[in-house]
Amino acid sequence: MITRKVTRKWEKLPGKNTFCCDGRVMMGRQKGVFYLTLFLIVGTCSLFFAFECPYLAVHLSPAIPVFAVLLFVFVMAMLLRTSFSDPGVLPRALPEEANFIEMEIEAANGNVMAGQRPPPRIKNVQINNQIVKLKYCYTCKIFRPPRASHCSICDNCVDRFDHHCPWVGNCVGKRNYRYFYLFTLSLSLLTIYIFAFNIVHVVLREYRNIFEHVVSLTPHCTVLEVLVCFFTLWSVVGLTGFHTYLISLNQTTNEDIKGSWSGKNRVQNPYSHKSIIKNCCEVLCSPTYPSVLDRRGVMLEDLSSPTPSDASAASTHQSSNPVSQTTKSSAPLIPNEHTPDEAKPGIGSGTQKSTSSPKEEKPPSPTSPNAVAPAVIKESSH
Repeated sequence: MITRKVTRKWEKLPGKNTFCCDGRVMMGRQKGVFYLTLFLIVGTCSLFFAFECPYLAVHLSPAIPVFAVLLFVFVMAMLLRTSFSDPGVLPRALPEEANFIEMEIEAANGNVMAGQRPPPRIKNVQINNQIVKLKYCYTCKIFRPPRASHCSICDNCVDRFDHHCPWVGNCVGKRNYRYFYLFTLSLSLLTIYIFAFNIVHVVLREYRNIFEHVVSLTPHCTVLEVLVCFFTLWSVVGLTGFHTYLISLNQTTNEDIKGSWSGKNRVQNPYSHKSIIKNCCEVLCSPTYPSVLDRRGVMLEDLSSPTPSDASAASTHQSSNPVSQTTKSSAPLIPNEHTPDEAKPGIGSGTQKSTSSPKEEKPPSPTSPNAVAPAVIKESSH
């Protein structure tokens, strides 16, 4: 009896990401700091709406709480959009693709002498008349595209990787960088807004009372809000200014830390348009690319339970074919591994005979399990 199980692709995706709402929400594994971010923003704004806004709306203008609410909603929307979206995770290579890439690398490194270190796995591409190196990812088994990098926390390669931000609980990459920048920018404005009107609240109460009694008459939450906003202001505004600088140069945090375009070689950034306006438009106004993961795609899995007669027949058939026990059906994943000379294969020589065997191998029969062989077959010399 063969039964089929319908599953979503996000259930089988490798890596350390967390999925919710049937794959619609994608986050990193570590979300503790993200909950702290929500608590600080929601808690501080709630105190401001509950204690300062009623007084300021009566004595100054009712537009003050209205603008604060709009700014708070925009901050939360950008935070959730950054945290719950795919940052640009690149799919890993299929086993067939990984074996093909490994064979190409092994063939290219075949002339390396024994004991010597093989050359690094890189490819060179030309971007704006400048050579850019594509590095090979040993985990995802792919050559990463330009500006992509592997996140050690999420264990995935991310396109245009900027950094992994624990405050939003997700990586910041090609698909959510603009939302991250808008989040930091709007959060800076909200922090300045709350901090400024908290000071205004204290000053207005000072005109109506004696200065010594200001602290006693002012709600204690106002003092708490001033302290939180004061310490948050420098970090958030500084982070916004840093990313504004990076956007003006069309550069990522990862490239800035590594000094990719400002090292000793003085290599110019091939992605910069030599114009601040053009760089900002490309980063903030370019279209959002769709996700390549297809998280909510459907997969069909065959679930079958073999009968005892089938199991005995399979064991008998396996024992009657000793060749299948000594034949490897896949190429090694590590290139230039130490193997005997007579066991080293050649590209496209799966149907050729071994050089160390004086006898000609008889091709397998169509009914044999080895009738369908991969491109590279290693035959045992014994």
